[in-house]
Amino acid sequence: MIRLFKVVVPASLLALMVVEAALAFGCYLAGFLLTREEDWVIAYLYEGATAQTLAAVGSLMLGVYLNDLYSQVRVYSRLRLAQQFCLVFGVAFLAQGMISYLMPEAALARSQMLAGSALGLIVLPGWRILFDVLVLRVLHKQKILYVGHNRQVRTVARTVSERPHFAMESAGYLAAAPLEAESAGLGPWLGPLSALEEAYAAHKPDRIVVGVDERRGQLPVDGLLSLRLAGVPVEDASNLYERVMWRVPVELLRPSQLIFGEGIGPDERKLALQRAYSFLFALFGAVLTLPLMGIIWVLVKITSAGPAIYRQKRVGRNGRVFEVLKFRSMYQDAEARTGAVWATQNDPRVTPLGRWLRKLRLDELPQFFNVLRGEMCIVGPRPERPEFVSVLSQQIPYYNLRRSIPPGITGWAQINHRYGESLEDAVTKLEYDLYYLKYQSFSLDLYILFHTVKVMLFQRGAQ
Repeated sequence: MIRLFKVVVPASLLALMVVEAALAFGCYLAGFLLTREEDWVIAYLYEGATAQTLAAVGSLMLGVYLNDLYSQVRVYSRLRLAQQFCLVFGVAFLAQGMISYLMPEAALARSQMLAGSALGLIVLPGWRILFDVLVLRVLHKQKILYVGHNRQVRTVARTVSERPHFAMESAGYLAAAPLEAESAGLGPWLGPLSALEEAYAAHKPDRIVVGVDERRGQLPVDGLLSLRLAGVPVEDASNLYERVMWRVPVELLRPSQLIFGEGIGPDERKLALQRAYSFLFALFGAVLTLPLMGIIWVLVKITSAGPAIYRQKRVGRNGRVFEVLKFRSMYQDAEARTGAVWATQNDPRVTPLGRWLRKLRLDELPQFFNVLRGEMCIVGPRPERPEFVSVLSQQIPYYNLRRSIPPGITGWAQINHRYGESLEDAVTKLEYDLYYLKYQSFSLDLYILFHTVKVMLFQRGAQ
């Protein structure tokens, strides 16, 4: 696995992306040879054809990303794959149309684009099928022996079984007794914890992952130490969970880790840099979207009674309460009877216009002014209402850690998790927020902003 933008990415997925980009470049180069009479060497070295082709390849890779073909690489239906790549090339043609309008010299010739795309519609799906058959299914998979079966182990085992590009599989698990119900991807029960060395000798795993919540008097310390000294990688389940799930498990955090460990905790230098570029992003965003905000303001006013801008108390950094600004998406006095409750999908309190504003995240445009006032940043944990914070702080360990950095308009939890409607959702979002708190950086913020556009276009993510 390789860490990019503070996110762990499987090496096989990176290889897929590199080969795909090279194949796309080759298809458009072939399109040049088939449709144009110029010398391709001179055109690509001296006349800008390389930049034009790279722009087309970038448009194509963007289409692949937007169609989730890097999130789900296993081919379950060839017909579905063909349909997805048709959409991919549709995105590429739209992008080329914009490029030809804004910078005509950077766009491919129409004949080359058509010929290269026609070839790509054959080559790229064929490569995906080949990758699925010859790479994912014969790829050497790292065998993991799980010592214990706590929540982190079960979650990791299920995730890596669903995503073959992680190139991991379970050799089985050791526990005092087998699970009553079979857990996906965990493999067979190999005996009690004391059978560690026998299980290793029989299955020769590449890695041992320890997932025992209550370790005192149960963990086979001598066996684990012996195997570790023999060169066998041994790691805590929380470490693998963090790499695979992009979350920090809450229940395994200990006060000593937070006090003496490195990672989780605000870095004032990073926060100062974040405030600076957040201000610039917000200023640019506010100026760019001001006409759109004016139109939305008028539409909200004429479609339902009440103010167009809704002010709601939220908890910011270090518990500071401020008023977040949003375009009103609910009917006036929507909580008069219910009080503060979590928003849900298909919420009856939301106006017809508000439903669309929420789907497209346009209701949050006024929060650029919260950023300009220093109350928020562009990226960070979502600010919660004081009523929810007081309850969640009592029910979820370390919940207040997310308040050690400024809240954001978008964030790691918002792009990775669905609408929060329960305590379990709040725990999952906290785990994402802790991951962000641990790896907060300019590169990770750029990754989140890039992915936020996809969330807005396809109406996914959190409220």
